[in-house]
Amino acid sequence: MSQLSLFNSDDFYQFPEELLEYTNHFLSEKEASKLQEKLLNETPWKQNTQKMYDKTVLTPRLTAWYGNESKTYHLGGGVFSVNQWSPELLNLKLKIEKYSGYTFNSVLLNLYRDGNDSVAWHRDKESELGNRPVIASVSLGEERNFDFRKVDDHHKKYSLPLQHGSLLIMKGDLQINWEHRIAKSSQVIKPRINMTFRMIHEL
Repeated sequence: MSQLSLFNSDDFYQFPEELLEYTNHFLSEKEASKLQEKLLNETPWKQNTQKMYDKTVLTPRLTAWYGNESKTYHLGGGVFSVNQWSPELLNLKLKIEKYSGYTFNSVLLNLYRDGNDSVAWHRDKESELGNRPVIASVSLGEERNFDFRKVDDHHKKYSLPLQHGSLLIMKGDLQINWEHRIAKSSQVIKPRINMTFRMIHEL
């Protein structure tokens, strides 16, 4: 697997390389564009709500869950309906598993429609994901920066542009020591789909 070459900057030398594996062109341009178009048109996208202080607001992106069977996942205090694997997503899951050696049983799809869509600073540390979870992230469409910051020192930051058809694997203690986000942008940005493959454990 190719190693990140973006850690050479002196500004980010403290970011531990062993926590991320980044592969550009994991999917060819043709494969990625074909899958993006199909997912945009055929995914049962939903916009969820979330609590912010004393208000309930719409989540600034659209989502869809797929998994091994039709059921609901209890994750991070929320309940999510799961769609059965489509042939395209199942094939992608198997391709990632063969390439990485890791196993996954679900995928969360996020659709960022434009620069107003985002995901705030967070860590994927729900108990259903187990200790030191491995998460494989495939990006389609517009390039967006994936930002990291150290939990105990927000001055320590790192930003990685996720390109069309790329694969990013997050592992080790990343979810313990680092937060991540996709920030809003005032620029004109075309749609982006992100797929995060996970292993969710029954509790």
